[in-house]
Amino acid sequence: MKAAVLYEGGGPEVLKYEDVPDPVCRPKGVIIKVEAISIEGGDTLARLRGMAPKKPHIVGYQAGGTIIEIGSEVTNLKVGQKVATTDQAGSHAELRAVAARSCWIVPDGLDVKKACVVPVPFGTADDCLFEFGHLKAGETVLVTAAGSGVGVAAIQLAKRAGAKVIGAASSDDRLEKLKPLGMDIGINYSTKNLVEEVRRITDNKGVNLVVDGVGGPTLQNSIMSLAHRGRCCFIGQAGREANKIDVSFLMMGDRSLTGVYQGAELGTDRGHDNVQRLINDVGKGELKVIIDREFPLKEAAAAHAYIESRAAVGRVLLIP
Repeated sequence: MKAAVLYEGGGPEVLKYEDVPDPVCRPKGVIIKVEAISIEGGDTLARLRGMAPKKPHIVGYQAGGTIIEIGSEVTNLKVGQKVATTDQAGSHAELRAVAARSCWIVPDGLDVKKACVVPVPFGTADDCLFEFGHLKAGETVLVTAAGSGVGVAAIQLAKRAGAKVIGAASSDDRLEKLKPLGMDIGINYSTKNLVEEVRRITDNKGVNLVVDGVGGPTLQNSIMSLAHRGRCCFIGQAGREANKIDVSFLMMGDRSLTGVYQGAELGTDRGHDNVQRLINDVGKGELKVIIDREFPLKEAAAAHAYIESRAAVGRVLLIP
């Protein structure tokens, strides 16, 4: 099969399009013929850092497709079903071996391209808002990296729950595209001071909850944007800068900072069932998946470069 592989860490150019051996089906796993690959922020970080337990290494968390083989111990799935899948690696390929536990059934009528986007971004956003963020109707939420996959999901989920939603992104154009999803107010952090704008918008009260996927200096700004008893959920380092924060502001206002890692939650019954619920909601049209652009799998390097340009709103797909 063909796959996008790496031998070392680095920029998008380290991705090579090569022939590699077909994967082997495990007793508790399945093989899918990949139809769409959702490139995650973690995929670009793994590529940059050269996380390759063996070489050549196939990167990638999320992919969707059709089951073509099932393991001897799998009873809840069958050949021919369309599924969305996650794993620590292996998505950037024509075929994928994955544990049955890491599959979610795609409802009839839902495009697998949209379904494959859901598990990590929507699951992460939902957990940040409700499982760990304890969001209530009437509260105000700040979503940094609002144009990311998690941002797109968080805006919709927060609005559906009755919250006021403030989104922060790097350009006015990106913010404009987010308004139809339920974003009430947008902040262009490349031209305006994030904390000052949040304070102005909230009459100096601050926000009740922040979903921060940027990290670095932005994480400190997120903390400084919190109201009394405000909560900040930290999910990643899209900004690629080190996290250096002063936590004293948390103590002074009974505020909290929680790290959220969806990979740890997907292995639980709650996390798995929650993702299936979200996929079903997308299938019913209650939530919207935004696909910014599609690239052929052989152009994986160009797709990664496009993501890192920060021009995309929503997810970028690879198509084998």
